[in-house]
Amino acid sequence: MKWFEVALVVLTFATGITWLLDRMLFAKRRAARAGLIDEKEPVVVDYARAFFPVLFFVLVLRSFIAEPFRIPSSSMMPTLLIGDFILVNKFTYGIRLPINNHKVIELGEPRRGDVVVFRPPHHPDQDWIKRVVGLPGDVVAYRDNTVYVNGEPFEYAQARRYQGVGRGSDMTGAELVQETMPGGSHLVLETMRPGGFDPGEGEWRVPEGEYFVMGDNRDRSDDSRFWGTLPESQLRGKAFLVWMNLDSSAPGWVDWSRIGRSIP
Repeated sequence: MKWFEVALVVLTFATGITWLLDRMLFAKRRAARAGLIDEKEPVVVDYARAFFPVLFFVLVLRSFIAEPFRIPSSSMMPTLLIGDFILVNKFTYGIRLPINNHKVIELGEPRRGDVVVFRPPHHPDQDWIKRVVGLPGDVVAYRDNTVYVNGEPFEYAQARRYQGVGRGSDMTGAELVQETMPGGSHLVLETMRPGGFDPGEGEWRVPEGEYFVMGDNRDRSDDSRFWGTLPESQLRGKAFLVWMNLDSSAPGWVDWSRIGRSIP
């Protein structure tokens, strides 16, 4: 939604400049002539004065505090479902300028296990979401449904059958497994792979200033196993809350139990 970000910045700047120039140059002249003629405020100035505060508030909110995103795919199931609307903390990893995403203030760095929104290097106009698995300097390996970091495997609890809903119902029957990594645990999905499916196995060294990210739906995720590590400059923020769920394929369309759910 980069077009929306550009439009928001342009409209905020345009209305702000219009309002400011009128107050500095033209409002006094109109006031001085008020006793001579009935001179009204120009329509464009009236609209600028009305919309600028609203646009400025929205710009500051979504650029520097929290931004909403919608989950369009199944790559983060079961943590996030298709149709979830989430909030992303925009200042956890530093204050960034809108549009070019340039960091101007350092505040923190991603930790292993964080669910992050970013713009992948090969699709810079799209917003993707994955989980941070490898940090700068790590050696990450993925073999037989097991993640290894610096030679140490993550821990996995006994699998159970997953029951999907709505647009994610095709994942019914997948194995639901609790994965524990240093710093926390979460659920992942594993499926019986059809012949010819690329499991994304291999070993990777994470360069400085970059991260290795994976989807929780391990066999349905296009992630660092296939296109490489994620540069820190592409980060948009940390996902922390599901604020709405809307899936037209699910019974009732809305899963009310997901609203307000934190993202592990």
